[in-house]
Amino acid sequence: MIIRKGHAADTAQLLNLWLRAVRASHHFLQASDIDALIPQLRDMYLPAVELWIAVDARNCPQGFIGLSENHVEMLFVDPDLQGQGIGRALLDFARTSRTTLSVDVNEQNPQAVGFYQRYGFIQTGRSPLDGEGRPFPLLHMNLPD
Repeated sequence: MIIRKGHAADTAQLLNLWLRAVRASHHFLQASDIDALIPQLRDMYLPAVELWIAVDARNCPQGFIGLSENHVEMLFVDPDLQGQGIGRALLDFARTSRTTLSVDVNEQNPQAVGFYQRYGFIQTGRSPLDGEGRPFPLLHMNLPD
């Protein structure tokens, strides 16, 4: 696995990976919620983050992380490859250039909550609504120094 900087040319592949990952893990979202997020991810969220992609030897994306300073804005792994250390490798990579990391995780996604807890993140707060004001509670987590 290679971790490389993301580029605008990666967008279509990352949207496909994101869509498969969200369908596999975000069971609390309706299809209409997911459909509404696709153009936002493409047009607003991906361009706004420092994007790093885990790729295989053929340069095929296996997962990606989007960072805003010390905050993990997004971390998604191909659902067929989860449990193989890709998410951990992306977090390890992010930590090489930051002294601390924080993340907001959907409370209704226990797989992601467990992943971050196993990595060492601790819950520091909770919001009853997501960043868009929808009723999808967020757990605020930090990686201790």
